[in-house]
Amino acid sequence: MIIPWYEAAGDPEAPALVLSSSLGTTTAMWDAVVPALAEHYWVIRYDHRGHGRSPVPAGPYRLDDLGGDVLGLLDHLGLDRVRFAGLSLGGMTGMWLAAHAPERVSSLALLCTSARLGPPETWTDRIATVLSDGTAAIADAALGRWFTPEFRERRPDVAETYRAMLAAQPADGYAACCAAIREMDLTGDLRSITAPTLVISGEEDPVTPPSHGLAIAGRVPGAEMVTVPGASHLAAVERPDEVRAHLLDHFGKD
Repeated sequence: MIIPWYEAAGDPEAPALVLSSSLGTTTAMWDAVVPALAEHYWVIRYDHRGHGRSPVPAGPYRLDDLGGDVLGLLDHLGLDRVRFAGLSLGGMTGMWLAAHAPERVSSLALLCTSARLGPPETWTDRIATVLSDGTAAIADAALGRWFTPEFRERRPDVAETYRAMLAAQPADGYAACCAAIREMDLTGDLRSITAPTLVISGEEDPVTPPSHGLAIAGRVPGAEMVTVPGASHLAAVERPDEVRAHLLDHFGKD
C-alpha cells in the first residue's frame, strides 16, 4: 500500500467525494467538473500509483493494490465513508472498493468503465510497447480512443494537453497498471455491491462502449445507467456539463 498524491477542494466539513482518474491521466482529468462539485462536497482527487505525482512502486500491480491505496488514503485523511466516482481504471477501482470494503463507500458512480476488459493479449502488447518505447509511443492511438474526431478538431489544444499528459507518465507505472487491467475480472463481485450506483457511458466510447456499462448496471442491484451523447472515453473532459449534472443528481440522493 502507498499513500497516493492527492489534492482537495471545497469545505473539509462537507461530505467527502473521491474522484479517481483513467489510465494514463492525472487528477487534471477532473478539472472541468470539480468547481461545481466542490460547492457541495469536499472533493478529493488523487493520482493512481505509477501516475502523475504518486509513487511508482515496482510492478506489476493488481487491482487490489490500487484499491488498497485508496483505503490507505481514506485512513490518512480520517475518512470512514465517502462518495466515490471513477472513470475507466478509476471506475474499476471503485467497483473493487464497493465490493471489498462496502462500509467505506456510501454511493458510487462508474464512468466509462468495464468489469472485465480483454483480450489479455492487447494489454500484453501495450505493456511491451510502453516498456520498449515509452508512453509517448501510444499517445496518438490513445487520443483516438479518448475523444471523438469532432472534439479533437474543435479543441486541438485539449487534445494536445492530453497527448502531453500521457507522454509524461512513467512507462513502468503505466505498464504496471495495464497489468492490473489485464488480470482484472470483477464480474463475480458486482452483485455484492450495495452502494447506490450510477453507471455513466459515453455514447461513442470505443474502449468501454455502452454495452459494458449495461453489463455492470445489469448485475449491480438497483444500479441506474445513463448514456452521454457525443462522448467518447474521457466523457468528463469532452462533456463536462452533462457529467457534472449526472454526478450532482446521483450523489444528491445519498
